[in-house]
Amino acid sequence: MTLTPPSLLITDDDCQFRETVRGVLETQGFRTLLAGDGEEALSIVRNEEVHLVLLDMHMPKLTGLETVRLVKEVKALLPCILLSANADAELVEQAYREQVFSVLAKPVSRLMLTNIVRSALWRTYNWAV
Repeated sequence: MTLTPPSLLITDDDCQFRETVRGVLETQGFRTLLAGDGEEALSIVRNEEVHLVLLDMHMPKLTGLETVRLVKEVKALLPCILLSANADAELVEQAYREQVFSVLAKPVSRLMLTNIVRSALWRTYNWAV
């Protein structure tokens, strides 16, 4: 168990989706940070305390997978969850090769999202949140 709430970075170029996810996760007691693209996410990972990253696959500048590769160079053990409206078998295979914790298909349910986030925090940090 952790004393301060885990910091989750939500990365998506769709502002409305970012805010929706933020609302879901903050009501569960998580601290959230927001990024509109992969470059912004990478900057936040380098400069802030981040415990988990949620990334959209299709974003300008860097895709979700490209961002994961760069994030893992900075913080190798940081769990990353990829979200995609087109989560086909090939994408899932690529994501797992890049050590993504999980791939979720959009739209994702509130329950599925919070369960996967909690599972990633438990497996990575042994935190029951």
